[in-house]
Amino acid sequence: MPLQPKYLVLPLALAASMAGAAPAPAPVPAYQVVARQVLKGPVRWDYLSVDSAGQRVYLTRGDQVDVFDVTAKSVIGSVVNTPGVHGVALAAERDRGYTSNGGNETVTVFALSTLKEVTTVKVGHKPDGIIYDPKTARIFVANGKDNSISVIDASSNKVIKTIALAGKPETAVLDGKGHLYIALEDKNAIAVIDTNSSAVLHQYDVSAGCDEPAGLAIDPAAMHLFAGCHNGVMAILDAVTGKMLALPAIGKGNDASAFDPERKLAFASNGDGTLTVIDGAAPYHVVQTVATMARARTMALDPVSHSVYLVSAEAASDTPPPANARPSLKPDTFTLLTVAPR
Repeated sequence: MPLQPKYLVLPLALAASMAGAAPAPAPVPAYQVVARQVLKGPVRWDYLSVDSAGQRVYLTRGDQVDVFDVTAKSVIGSVVNTPGVHGVALAAERDRGYTSNGGNETVTVFALSTLKEVTTVKVGHKPDGIIYDPKTARIFVANGKDNSISVIDASSNKVIKTIALAGKPETAVLDGKGHLYIALEDKNAIAVIDTNSSAVLHQYDVSAGCDEPAGLAIDPAAMHLFAGCHNGVMAILDAVTGKMLALPAIGKGNDASAFDPERKLAFASNGDGTLTVIDGAAPYHVVQTVATMARARTMALDPVSHSVYLVSAEAASDTPPPANARPSLKPDTFTLLTVAPR
């Protein structure tokens, strides 16, 4: 293309400015692993949760929850008596935390300030994902074996409702407007639940592009859902209509998704040792793939520091395990990874 004469440059630039030309978008920061810390103890894990205000990361460790202080860079205590723990929900305004215990089908209620148990609540079969809704002061527990959600009242610590679902529930997210969205892994669907009435309002079919949705995140401002799928894509949906918006590629073995509302970025943590970073606005393209650690399939995002925390452990052998089996893990290799923008 020939260069424009100098006398045309200023008028053209001015015209573009007067026409309201959009400024160039801010560059996406480059993410990288900035810390790897090996923590003593069991090499079992599932979900992890972040308390931004308290600068803590809650790590599920099989039969206990370890509390990692981000500033001190060490474990400062543990919540015990959580057999087969899968997830941790936090209610800072109540000084309460809640763990979903698959080993004895209970939820442990504990004080965030002391990490001491307050009580236990019996829930459904194989409780897995768990989330606290400050709008209704209720805890929603996904029971993977009996396709249901136990609804616990945070004031009484009693189950007040059991919601029947059409499939196996995995991760749940809230829009802050009275709706809970939960991935139904074996039905290739996402259920929409009214958090006040506990009624199932919709079930979005994602089978056209997504196989086995596991991780789930939400952009509550744009009302978009980000579902990590086991066929190596992230299904991005309109949360109001269920319309599929995009299917960008991610790594294999996803088990968690996250969304950074300030940076407008979606994340997928994958068991193949990658963290996929996706632009959360159209055309929803992959902006970076971060090498993490094999089996680092779950994560938690701190929306204040923009750091992503993942966990994994080393395999005990270089020999691949049989199909659909997880490898034996080397003792004392449980590793907390911190991925941050630089």
